[in-house]
Amino acid sequence: MLDSGMVLYDETEATTTRYVGIVGQYERYDLAITTTGHFYGKSLVTSIPSGRTAILGADDVMNIPYLMQVFALTDERAAQELSELLQENI
Repeated sequence: MLDSGMVLYDETEATTTRYVGIVGQYERYDLAITTTGHFYGKSLVTSIPSGRTAILGADDVMNIPYLMQVFALTDERAAQELSELLQENI
């Protein structure tokens, strides 16, 4: 335990993780989608190759600029493709 800080939370929870690998028209997507109650119904989505992770809900996956930023995508078409993939899997 840190002597200089205050613990905000320390919880253990059973979660479900789904691994999805898809070759799209613009990118290959290898994702770990973790379902947890900790983030108010949102999922923890991790890009396995990059390690980039975001807490995403149904509304978040439709936000193309946000997906581009959080997963470091430079092609808007790839972000749209990822959005569609996540809409089907979250």
